[in-house]
Order: sequence, then structure tokens, then C-alpha cells
Amino acid sequence: MQFRSTKSKLNLVSFKEAVLNCLPLDGGLYVPDKVADIRQFFFHMDEKTGFRELVAAVAPSLLEGEFNPVSAAKVSQSAYGFEPELIRLDKDFSLLNLYNGPTGVFKDFGIAFLSAMLEEFIKDSGQLNETQTKANAPLLIISAARADTGASMAHAFAGRKGIYLVLLYPSGPIRGLDPAAFAQNGGNIIPVQVKGSFDDCQRLVIGTINDREFADRYNVTSANAINAGRLLPQVFYYLYAFIQIKNQLSGDLFFSVPCGNFGNLIAGLYSWKFGMPVNGFIAAMNKNNAFGGYIDGKPFAPGALVNTVSSALDVAVPSNYERLESFYAESPAVMRNMVHPASIDDTLTLETMKDAWKKYSVHIDPQTAVALAAAQKWKDRAHTVVLATGHPAREAVLVKEAAGQALKIPEPLLALQKRCDPIAIIHPQLEAFEGAIASCF
Repeated sequence: MQFRSTKSKLNLVSFKEAVLNCLPLDGGLYVPDKVADIRQFFFHMDEKTGFRELVAAVAPSLLEGEFNPVSAAKVSQSAYGFEPELIRLDKDFSLLNLYNGPTGVFKDFGIAFLSAMLEEFIKDSGQLNETQTKANAPLLIISAARADTGASMAHAFAGRKGIYLVLLYPSGPIRGLDPAAFAQNGGNIIPVQVKGSFDDCQRLVIGTINDREFADRYNVTSANAINAGRLLPQVFYYLYAFIQIKNQLSGDLFFSVPCGNFGNLIAGLYSWKFGMPVNGFIAAMNKNNAFGGYIDGKPFAPGALVNTVSSALDVAVPSNYERLESFYAESPAVMRNMVHPASIDDTLTLETMKDAWKKYSVHIDPQTAVALAAAQKWKDRAHTVVLATGHPAREAVLVKEAAGQALKIPEPLLALQKRCDPIAIIHPQLEAFEGAIASCF
């Protein structure tokens, strides 16, 4: 599979190049140039097919010419000691639990695959680009981090040979990292705190990648969603949900997706483009409703950020805007029949959390509640799979207040609440950040 920039259809690159040099020179984002056809797998896979088996089988076809079956099986085995879980609620709704990974968030799936894949690339020096092969130096993964993302990345990359992970945190407490994995203690994790906001951290990531001399010297890429290698693996859990439920369907199938930065929706749309039979997607947003008007055919007009109880969806300018725009540019009418926006307020979010426990005896976090509420509003003669993107115990206080029922916090999630110190604190300046990195090597 080849990739192109969202800003140009020229200068196609391989998937490996899109992963290792994750931002095009023109400032766009990488998207697949051609549509892979993986429909063959839907005929012989069913609810007996395991997730790792699916990934190992589909990846070589999806990334034709980039992964052989042996490498794909190694990556799948290395990445996934966990898998999604599809729970049938009733005839209308199912939950796709994506929080069974080590840090209790859906991001574990994409990040785990990316980390295992990069390690596999490094094992064969011929798979790296010319600069990296000559330098014989480790890969440096630089990513902006908040609580859930940072812990997920640190867990996935810890101990990966030939890779260092630099996590850029905004001001505030840093939680969920194991100091034993830090570089100064012989590990490969480098947490750096920025005296600024998360946006400052993202700007530093992009600035470092675009500083080509520095990026080539340290073999820099990112594990944020700007990297297609983080986003594309999310396709696998859509395919897994479909093969789990296909023999139970008697009508249309929809997915209801909690939408903040819209990476999950993009992955779903890729799944559809690659051949997964699905009738549509519900773009479930909170009051920020970043793309509601755009999906309905109006110009994209970002508003002021609104703080809600579904805080993971509190995004005013989604980072995947250009990728979504590229889908709509190809066929606007088709896309507007495939994606249906819904905006859910806090009152309905909390009511849905309560009703999910009362009706189905399941706890859901507020982001999942936004998606379930949106699905219940839609309910158009279709079975809807609702993506459950976070473990409810991550927001145990809010879940208890909404549902009136306490839940036990698993030990791994308790460990994620522990605070730790960064190895450096810097001002939000590129020179300061690059200096902090250089001091570690």
C-alpha cells in the first residue's frame, strides 16, 4: 500500500516511509492512496477467529509488499496479549469493549501494533531508510502525552530494542509511568515536561519532525495519531467486530463512534473502504460538536472549547481534520450518506450511564455513553455496535455518581494513578527541547 499527503496526490511513499517519516514535507498528513481489498477474509473468518489470528492474516494483504506473513505473525504475537470484546446488549445494540489493554483505553490497540511493528522493522536493517541504516542509531519516538496516552505509549514501547520514546507532557502531574523504565535508569522512556499547554507539546513534536537535520540525526518519528502507523491498526478491531457479529445480523449494521480527534471514525471509514460490509457510522460528539455542521454540508467552523463530563471528547479543532476532509473531497454525497452526526449534552450522557447499568447491568464511561446515547437516538432499523473506548473504572467517581453503583478498580489501573517526576522541565521552545534530547545521548 502506498500513501500520499492530504495536500497532494504526488510523491507517493511506502507505508514504512509514512511510518518512519510520519509527516509529509508539504505539511499535510499521510493517507492511503489506493484502496486495499480485504473482502476475501470475511468469508472464512467468524466468531471463532481470534484477534491475533485476524491481525496476522489481514496485515500482509492490507500492507501488500511491506509485511510478509511471518513478520505479521510476529508483530501480532508481540503486540497483543489482549483483544477486543463484543458484548450483545439486545437486538438493537452491542458494545465493542476496547479497554482490555494494559492501560484501559482504546489507544492501546494502535500503539501496541506500532511499537511491535517498529521493532520488527529494526530487526532487518534493510527495512529502514538509508539515513537510519547508515547511522546505525536507535529510532527516537517523540510524542505529545496526556495521562492516558502517555501511560499507553510507555507501556507499549518499554523495553523495545533499538527504540527510545520521548513523552512531552504539559504542566501538571505526570502519572502512570514506571521510573525503572526511564533512560537514566537503563530503560528507554524519556518523559519531559513543558511549561505550557498540550498544544505547546504538539507544536514541539511537529517542529522537531520538521527540523529535518535534527530528525535525520536522531531518526525521529512520532506515536501520536499524526502517524499513519498508529491510526491504521485501529482498522483491525472494526473487522474483528464484524466477523464476531456477522452471522447474527438480519439487517443493516452501523457503528456508533465517540468522536474527539476523529481518529476512530477515520479508522472505521478505512475499514469500509477496504471492503467491510457496513451501512453507516454515527459520529457521536458532545457539546463541542466539532464536525456536526461540516458533516451536514456546511463549512468547517471551529468554535470555542466547551468543557464537558466526557472530557476525552473535548476537542475544538480535531487533529484528523485533513484526513476527514480528504474522504469528503472524493465523494461528498456518498460520505454524507455514510456518516451521521449527533451531539449529546451532559445531562443525557449521565442519564445514559445510569440507564446502561439499570437496563443492561454494564458500567460505561462518559465517552461510551455519548456514543450509546447517539445510537439510541438514531436506531434506524439497524443493529448498532457502540465503541466502548475507556474502562469505566478510569472514571470510577463519575460512574458511581451517575449509575448509583460503585465499581472495583483493577490493580493495573490503580498503578496508573501513581505520580512520577520528569527527567527534564523545559520552556516550550524547540531549541530547549532538542537540547534536552541531545543531553540524553
